[in-house]
Amino acid sequence: MGRSVHGVLRTPHRAGPPPAVLLVPAGLSLIAGLDAALVLAGFPSPVERADLGSRHGMLMVLGFLGTLISLERAVALRRPWALVAPALLGAGGVALSLGLPQQVATVLFIDGCVALLAVYAGLFARQRDEATAVEILGVSAALAASVLWLRLDVYALLPWLVTYIVLVIAAERIELARLHRPQGSERRLLALAVVVFVGAVLTLIPSGWGARAFGLALAGLTAWTAIGDVARKNVRRTGLPRFSAAAMLLGYLWLLVAALTWLVGGRPGSLAAYDTVVHGVFLGFAMSMVMGHAPIILPAVIRRPLPYHPVLWLPLIVLHAGLLLRVGVGDGLGVGPAWGAGIWLTVSALTLLPIVSVALVVSGHRAAPTPAAGRAAAERTLT
Repeated sequence: MGRSVHGVLRTPHRAGPPPAVLLVPAGLSLIAGLDAALVLAGFPSPVERADLGSRHGMLMVLGFLGTLISLERAVALRRPWALVAPALLGAGGVALSLGLPQQVATVLFIDGCVALLAVYAGLFARQRDEATAVEILGVSAALAASVLWLRLDVYALLPWLVTYIVLVIAAERIELARLHRPQGSERRLLALAVVVFVGAVLTLIPSGWGARAFGLALAGLTAWTAIGDVARKNVRRTGLPRFSAAAMLLGYLWLLVAALTWLVGGRPGSLAAYDTVVHGVFLGFAMSMVMGHAPIILPAVIRRPLPYHPVLWLPLIVLHAGLLLRVGVGDGLGVGPAWGAGIWLTVSALTLLPIVSVALVVSGHRAAPTPAAGRAAAERTLT
């Protein structure tokens, strides 16, 4: 009854309704979030609802990423009740997508975060490790963001949402590198995570030094995690190991750019700075991590193989090319057309990801490996 490795379970699933059903609300949140991104940019969009722009951040972070993260953790816990967490977070994303009052979605997000804390508590009771404690700290930040959304706008909640995503992903990456890190690494991770969490609290203080402290803490955690990540070794391999490693390393690079923007400039006071920290974290870091681990995470959720194919590089390359245009040329050099082209490219990348994944799942199901072979291949890929 061991720990999962990014969604690859060491024991078979119990009978029950397929967790993959909960990918539907996550997908709807993604579609609505991409539509909202176009609305915010002033570009033509399929649905031009005025309220979508203000909901873009929560749709993408809690409605989409939150549902994916909680679904993977619920599958890892192997308890039917654990699916309540992704169901509630997904329902919050659906509520925002359909234009229901923001308060309805907020309550669903709060309840979903509480349920996810219960899932992590179950995992911690099984493992009692510092990495799971870091994930609990991350979800606590998501819960704080959800509660604060009752009073504050997303701009003020940004450090809390960043803390959630970064701590959860960093903890997962550290778990994979246990054999490659010195003894006590997880305790150091927990200490760094506490510093980042405290930094998020300090950003609520009006003065700019709180934001700089948060940036410093985030930069320290990013550098320490990246230096010991197995991706630095795997990028020299071929196939899926190289693809996943490239996605990880690019993600760390964008996260460091966002952290340094906070450290140098304090609270983002311009559109360029805000654009850099938001999309450096949630597109450059988080979505790159999602793409890198899709062939490992999705099979455990959908109970179908997602074989590696070079076509997986397409959405990854388009994503980072779009970010480079948007942040590096558009925000950095003030070139408006590059900023707009970057938005279209990043939206295209996130549209391509599910299309490519579905195509590979359909093709992979025709020649599915045995469960034991699939688990062994996944562990070889990630270590």
